[in-house]
Amino acid sequence: MPTQLDPVIEIYQDRLIAQAATNGINILITDDFRSIEEQNALYARGRTTEGNIVTNVQGGESYHNYGLAIDFALQLENGDVIWDVYYDGNNNGESDWMEVVEIAKEMGFEWGGDWKNFRDYPHLQMDFGLTIWDLQRGKRPEDTIVYRNLIESGE
Repeated sequence: MPTQLDPVIEIYQDRLIAQAATNGINILITDDFRSIEEQNALYARGRTTEGNIVTNVQGGESYHNYGLAIDFALQLENGDVIWDVYYDGNNNGESDWMEVVEIAKEMGFEWGGDWKNFRDYPHLQMDFGLTIWDLQRGKRPEDTIVYRNLIESGE
């Protein structure tokens, strides 16, 4: 099992932060790699421990567990962190959140806000064509042509 954020995801994460900043939007990565134990603790929220349900997947069933996902939030100039999908801090008439999502999608991230069953607005992931089933059985991104092509092209 991976123990950290995938290096390619880390590169794209840094590019996302930089590109958002050029648009006048500061983002904070609030979560990236997550261990199975951390995932199970999140899954317990609202079920067997106090709090609201924040995930529908247990340990080993999240792309976070394989270092292939990040969560983000907006960071205001005063340092406050918000998860407001309507906030327009750069005053261009567009939601800062959705501007970040569009940048991420152009980079190849999948956005959790597009999911039908459980919309996860802070969530971005790259699966490189691998399902959770594939990852659980030991396949890794570096085994895929898509991943190798990204590495070779320097993208």
